[in-house]
Amino acid sequence: MTLELHWFLPSHGDGREVAKRVDGTIPAGARRDPDPAYLTQVALAADRFGFSGMLVPFGMFCEDPWVVAAALAGSTSRIRFMIALRPGLVSPVLAAQAAATFQRVSGGRLQLNIVTGGDADEQRRYGDWLDHDQRYARTGEFLEVFHRAWSGERFDFAGDHYRISGGLVTRPHPVRPLVLLGGSSAAARQVAARHADVLLAWGEAPAAMTHFVARGTSAAAEAGRDLAFGTRFHVISRDTSAEAWRVARRLLDGMEPERIAQAQRRFAASESEGQRRMAALHGGRTDRLEVHPNVWAGYGLVRPGVGTALVGSHEEVAERIAEYHALGLTHLILSAQPHVEEAYAFGEGVLPLLRESGVVAGHGPA
Repeated sequence: MTLELHWFLPSHGDGREVAKRVDGTIPAGARRDPDPAYLTQVALAADRFGFSGMLVPFGMFCEDPWVVAAALAGSTSRIRFMIALRPGLVSPVLAAQAAATFQRVSGGRLQLNIVTGGDADEQRRYGDWLDHDQRYARTGEFLEVFHRAWSGERFDFAGDHYRISGGLVTRPHPVRPLVLLGGSSAAARQVAARHADVLLAWGEAPAAMTHFVARGTSAAAEAGRDLAFGTRFHVISRDTSAEAWRVARRLLDGMEPERIAQAQRRFAASESEGQRRMAALHGGRTDRLEVHPNVWAGYGLVRPGVGTALVGSHEEVAERIAEYHALGLTHLILSAQPHVEEAYAFGEGVLPLLRESGVVAGHGPA
């Protein structure tokens, strides 16, 4: 199976730096607001180069993903919108209704990134007080209800987190959106094994990702299902390896030691196993950030979420992607700093190599 490549829509803003300074400021000229005109540029760049999809994130500092994706659907023609969805903040029947509408509006270009939530502080800001395992139990019920609603038949459901009487989506679309669920914990594997199409984890060295695929495959087999796997990286790709590593060095030089220490304390207290794994890659140290050839953990010094980046020449980045694909990963979500310029760097430098080798299917720029 060929690799599905996805880009990232920076709906919380974009820039050339990884994080703010300790005093909360950002270097002059380093920040771009997520206004409609800029997000359209990012989406058009990803659409032009033939990325399969584009992750549209959800969070306290992001624009609403459904509104943004719907607005961009009319400006693009090929790319799918992987909308991040938090179970517990919306009814699963209402989510199915919205998804069916989006499928009709976009011509069947919706995918769903189910994010159970790993930051307790952010969850509580939205009024969600469940702990980690309770949230995954609720996610399992959410997806069960979602799938039943998509059938177009009336149903009842009684669980620990949802009670539905006469649930119904009157106009389900013929194409159900692909369901990608993120998580590195045992709870995430169990939910994905029963209800998701793809299990996602943040990028680590190949040995760890091999283990991730093996455990997920075993869980899916016990549930009598097949499950696909994917991962997420940042990317810094240049004509030469030296150029790419200079960019990584510049990003590292912009991270203040106090800012790194603050972030590491927060990550250590996270409920998210994936977040703890990102922090463990370097332990806050800046002298051991290349955890595998061309895999740099520098982002994770200060930024939550995925903390690793593929760094190198176009040829080296293509080789690393082929290596991860060979492990059984069939979905790869990429992001960069900033997203318009880096979409062109990757689209013109790496994607032709991946298509030539057969790792990625499809054609070049439309």
